[in-house]
Amino acid sequence: MRKLFGTDGVRGKANRYPITAELALLLGKATAHVFEAAGLGLRKAVLGKDTRLSGYMLESAITSGMLSMGMDVLEVGPMPTPAIAHLTKSMGASCGVMITASHNPADDNGIKIFGYDGFKLPDEIELRIERHILSGELNSDFISPARIGKAYRIDDARGRYIEFAKSSIDNRSLNGLKIVLDCANGAAYSIAPLIFRELGAEVIVTGVFPDGHNINAGCGATHSIHASELLKQHHADLSISLDGDGDRVIFCDAAGREVNGDRIIGMVALDFKRRGRLSGNTVVVTGMSNLGLIKAMEENGIKVVQTDVGDRYVIEEMRRNSFNIGGEQSGHIIFMDYATTGDGIITALHVLKQMIENNKTLAECADFMEVYPQRLAGIKVREKVPVDQVPALHDAIRDCGNALAGRGRTVVRYSGTEKKLRILVEAEKQTDVDFWLTRLCDIANRELT
Repeated sequence: MRKLFGTDGVRGKANRYPITAELALLLGKATAHVFEAAGLGLRKAVLGKDTRLSGYMLESAITSGMLSMGMDVLEVGPMPTPAIAHLTKSMGASCGVMITASHNPADDNGIKIFGYDGFKLPDEIELRIERHILSGELNSDFISPARIGKAYRIDDARGRYIEFAKSSIDNRSLNGLKIVLDCANGAAYSIAPLIFRELGAEVIVTGVFPDGHNINAGCGATHSIHASELLKQHHADLSISLDGDGDRVIFCDAAGREVNGDRIIGMVALDFKRRGRLSGNTVVVTGMSNLGLIKAMEENGIKVVQTDVGDRYVIEEMRRNSFNIGGEQSGHIIFMDYATTGDGIITALHVLKQMIENNKTLAECADFMEVYPQRLAGIKVREKVPVDQVPALHDAIRDCGNALAGRGRTVVRYSGTEKKLRILVEAEKQTDVDFWLTRLCDIANRELT
């Protein structure tokens, strides 16, 4: 079992194990060692971060570890996670490192690693890095003073990604669109407004004044109501809410109604199918996606493949079968024709392009499915005890499944990045959803908190 890496890198409270300067130093050393041993001949890494205060500490420690192993480090500063993935590949680096805790609060932080191809690392490479860290045997004595790496600040990194993102929609003009853009005081605060403005949109910005502590604080993809209120004040066409590292996005239409990842995936898939661009006539989603999306896709002749929760599992399935559209209800949308990970900016650009070319509002584009009543709860737990080892909860989940058979479902899983149990209940009737979610939450609180 992995002890450091979760479903999305290493995560935790900043300055508390494992998100300490000491471990970040070792992670830098171990990562450099593993990629040097791979024999790629690329002795450089791209290193980015979001806007958390702790990013400075971790950036310095990771850089020091990598330099001590003879690897050069290309520091790009605050940049969205998908930009780091793209730059790793385009700049010919052996790996990329992003310091971020995504949508989590400012006191958290994390470290994600990408391979030379811009994709997140497979489990076996993360385990190899982890073993080197935990063994206590990794040293840099064999690196002579003349072979110590250098750190470079890459000043044109922002421009590289801006041009790449715009090219994903062939620099299509966005003239005539008025948008509210919420950057969550995070990694996209500087770069995202430039992209939409350069393409001609009128942009009202919020969440663009990071202070090291306000990332995701009452704003961004997890608080889309913040942007929707501005949307109504400014009579804009839609709002775009990114999360702290810019790899996911949630929209609101002109009336302030949220348009989540399920609707985005569906509307994009339908548009791609009309254009003959939907690979395998298939979309890839997770088990958290609404049954209404699956039904709407099947009614339109589009196959749906479901994976475990986590964008890495969606991406693995997409790569395995060469599918090009997939994602999560939370707003991680993967356009495999352009990006190797979820990309909130590229997703937003494609949605805007679709609106313009079809002469439709966002509400009209998203009005293709009937949403089943669904509620999701998150419960902080002491420890992640396997659910099948909690008899009362296990029995209640079984009872819920039997009661909703053919008319709904329940998904109970632990978060991959936090000590939280997530409970999803979905059914044809809201009363059934409320009843079973309350029952499951009551039992989970009694048994696990």
